[in-house]
Amino acid sequence: MNDTLRKVASRNILVLGAGELGMPVLRNLARRAKQIDGARISVLLRDSAVRSVDPAKQRDIAEIRDAGIEIVLGDLVQSSIDELAAVFSRYDTVIGCAGYAAGIDTPMKLARAALQSGIPRYFPWQFGVDFEAIGRGGPQDIFDAQLDVRALLRAQDRTEWVIISTGMFMSYLFEPEFGVVDLQKREVHALGSLDNAVTLTTPDDIGALTAEIVFFEPTIANEIVFLAGDTVTYGEVADKLEQALGHPFARSVWTVPFLMEELASDPTNMMRKYRAAFAIGRGVSWEKAGTFNARHNIPVTDLSGLIEAELVKAPHEG
Repeated sequence: MNDTLRKVASRNILVLGAGELGMPVLRNLARRAKQIDGARISVLLRDSAVRSVDPAKQRDIAEIRDAGIEIVLGDLVQSSIDELAAVFSRYDTVIGCAGYAAGIDTPMKLARAALQSGIPRYFPWQFGVDFEAIGRGGPQDIFDAQLDVRALLRAQDRTEWVIISTGMFMSYLFEPEFGVVDLQKREVHALGSLDNAVTLTTPDDIGALTAEIVFFEPTIANEIVFLAGDTVTYGEVADKLEQALGHPFARSVWTVPFLMEELASDPTNMMRKYRAAFAIGRGVSWEKAGTFNARHNIPVTDLSGLIEAELVKAPHEG
């Protein structure tokens, strides 16, 4: 299959979404594009997002415009595959940064639109764990949907694809709703075992590394590229918090049976699906040494660095 592919150099790039990951991706693509002849960056946004009076959204829109990024109006949920394909066809590369908020069916819808459009290069929203190592039929059904997208992309040879595996967004470790780290109670709840490991990367690092991958020479095609800011066990998370913050953290384990029982009582709860999937401990971590950032000596934020910046220095600034 590889012999028929074009090894396209991305120059006319459309990013889908400008949220927690989309903004760092756009920021870094725009920065890198200034160094590359003919590189242009656009972003697909809903009209309501562009016209929003929310101060945070207004700041993002202003930053997008100041960076010279073209705003294209569209709706990933409401638009049909045909309508999205017509938009995508104006670009040589489409990068999905819309996340799962658009719904479980959206990744496949976007992949079908990308293939129908005939674009040379597609980066699907797969910024997460190693879905193939996890396998099908687990507690998080979104992972099965992502495997369906991979199967679709691999079954064709017209559009090159690149999948970027990042592990968990590092900040999610501290999300109160996720429940792994409880800063107020000074507790760490290990998913499955204190010895279970998880790979973590910050959205800012994912944005910078995605831009490097997009413009990398020789062109990366039909590959899964692994990134990692850090890979740590839940026990090490507690150790690092204690070392940085200077007080003890209690450790407890949320076992797989406990988390599966919790999910069974609320089977549509997204956080409970994620907790159970991570507790199984398969496909959610990999060694940092073999990652794209390690091989190319690109500095990234590790967990100790995030704790220092967000929990030690930040509360005392201003």
